[in-house]
Amino acid sequence: MSAKSKSFENICFVSSDTDEAVSAAERLRQRYGNVSPDKADAIVALGGDGLMLQTLHAHMGTAIPIYGMNRGSVGFLMNEYAEDDLKARLAKAKINVIHPLRMHVLDNSGTDHQALAINEASLFRQTYQAAKLRITIDGTERIEELVCDGVLVATPAGSTAYNLSAHGPILPINAPLLALTPISPFRPRSWRGALLPNKANVVIDVLEADKRPVSAVADHTEFRSVVRVDIAEEASIDLFMMFDPGHALEDRILAEQFRF
Repeated sequence: MSAKSKSFENICFVSSDTDEAVSAAERLRQRYGNVSPDKADAIVALGGDGLMLQTLHAHMGTAIPIYGMNRGSVGFLMNEYAEDDLKARLAKAKINVIHPLRMHVLDNSGTDHQALAINEASLFRQTYQAAKLRITIDGTERIEELVCDGVLVATPAGSTAYNLSAHGPILPINAPLLALTPISPFRPRSWRGALLPNKANVVIDVLEADKRPVSAVADHTEFRSVVRVDIAEEASIDLFMMFDPGHALEDRILAEQFRF
């Protein structure tokens, strides 16, 4: 999807709280003006990948495209920073449409929670003892007992983040897939994860939950002492990320697979 047919006269600038990002936002507001998000043709986020995720979460469901410029330490989801010809850059940008994961959680008090994840939904052990997890995919039990530090389900957009650090696969942005990746698996030690269709429903039950407590995290939202987690793509929510030509997310993800 291209932004070429759209005008970007009204821009909302947001930034992280670093001096570098704040000063950049001030200069750009003086140069291009600034409107509230509900009146914006695009939101320009100045910071790193963490700010990009926060901005996507904050404006989820609004259909406002978001264009990130790197003023942080990590910028895989960001474009290069430049102050000149910003409106022209926005008009030429390519738009990637992504969908988040919805995570339903049941904790040990019987309370239900839910949260959305753009990168990944993860489970982690809370104490020194390894977690014991049972994994069911679309109603079929696939792993009776996984002893590990945790497990995660990553979207294609998140496959180059924590998923990659956990030795999970990199997924092309338009691939109809999710990555199911263990974190430090102890038994079965040989299991390295699975590729799932994006329509899959993943249910993870925590075994011995009182003795081996587990937390569940959807991007930045954490729930403690969970006993059951249900994860699936939320296809009804579209998120629009803008990238400069030649630096689109699919190009970056492809290039990442050839880094040595």
